This record gives sequence, structure tokens and C-alpha cells, in this order.
Amino acid sequence: MAPYIVYEILDPHYGDVVSLIASALPPLLWSGYELIKTRRLDAVSVLVVAAIVFTVGATAMGGSARLIQIRDALVTGLVGVMFLCSLAMKRPMIFYLARAMMARDTEAGAAEFESAWLQPGVPGAFRLLTLVWGLGLIVQTAIMCWLAWIWPIGRYLLLSPPIGYGIFGLLMAWSLWFRARRLAAAKAGGLSAAV
Repeated sequence: MAPYIVYEILDPHYGDVVSLIASALPPLLWSGYELIKTRRLDAVSVLVVAAIVFTVGATAMGGSARLIQIRDALVTGLVGVMFLCSLAMKRPMIFYLARAMMARDTEAGAAEFESAWLQPGVPGAFRLLTLVWGLGLIVQTAIMCWLAWIWPIGRYLLLSPPIGYGIFGLLMAWSLWFRARRLAAAKAGGLSAAV
């Protein structure tokens, strides 16, 4: 909502491009505040801040208002592509993000997560999660780019966050369902499941 408000206030005075650049500042300030408050820099925080900084940097390079909106959406697509490329690594990116979230809770969480990688089926589960999230983020990018192209800027700024969060929510719901299914299968087989 804050990016929409900033855009609507500034647009009549400074035009679309400057207003769009300024609308990226509230999320950047919020991320900075969270970083200072928690005093922790982990993979999740770095990913969020890097995406926002990349967006602000790409936006500052100029272009039309539509191009600026599409650049903003492309950051999500870039993360999706990074997820898919990480499938070629020994451990995909989702593993490191999940480990970082576990390390937030306890210091032993990261070590437990490392040992969980050795359990049967865990590497495949993380690869499937990485594949689904990578493809999902790329689909989200395609939808957002299309909406940025066909909608007025104000409508896009107002409605794109709920749409983006909705797609993110669907990916999260699928991930939770997948994990619950694995846990149920592990209990039925008398095993433990890390994912």
C-alpha cells in the first residue's frame, strides 16, 4: 500500500518515472529497519534487500514508466531463474534459504539441518521444492509484466502486491502440503522427515 500512496502523492507533481522510483523507497526503508532491529544478516535478508536494491538501481537507469514497472517484476523472475540454475549445484538454493530460517530460531538449527541432508529422499525433496518455486516465480513474473503493460500505473501499484502475495501464498501452501505429505509418509514408514 505504501508504494501506491507514494506514487499517487508524487505523480501529479513529478510524473510517472520519478514517482515510480520514489515508490520503491518504503519497502527498502522497511527492510533496512528490520535488518537493524534483528541485527542479523542471513540468506533470506540478503535476498530481499538485494532484490530491492537491484530494483532501485535498475529503475534509476531510466526508461519509460512501463519499462520501470517491468524491471521491478523481472527481479522476481531473476530469483526464479537463480532457483532453477541452482538445481545444477550440489545443494539447491531452497536448502540454503531453509537452513538460514532454521538458524534464526536456534544455533543448533543449522547443524541439524545440515545433517538432515543425508537422510534418504531429502535431496530430491529440496530439488522438487526448488523446481516448483523457480517455475512459480517465473510465472509470477510473466503475469506481473503482462499486467504492467495493460493496466494504468496506479491500478498496477495498488493491485499487484495482493496478486504477487496470492501467488506467493499458493507456492507456500503447496510447500506446506508437500511437507505434510512427506511427514505422514515418513511416520507411516517409521522414519523421520526433514522436509
